[in-house]
Amino acid sequence: MRAALFPLGRVVATPGALAVLSPEEPLALLRRHQGGDWGEVPSDDARENERSVKQGFRIISSYVAASGEKVWLITEADRSATTLLLPSEY
Repeated sequence: MRAALFPLGRVVATPGALAVLSPEEPLALLRRHQGGDWGEVPSDDARENERSVKQGFRIISSYVAASGEKVWLITEADRSATTLLLPSEY
């Protein structure tokens, strides 16, 4: 596992995200997100995330849950919180 690149802050999840994730998935996705594995984001967004880690901007990752549903993880620019949510809940 890669070292944590940034703090997650308070971790929260929407009801929609919790409904599509298995019990093990939130922690696994948080580790991937915090380690710099942005999941299925376009290359431009991945580069923006790399810049955001260094410069303190918002970080967004996108993963496909075991259920087949897309789940986003968003860490706020001030690193106060990370939210797991469905794209439709944004």
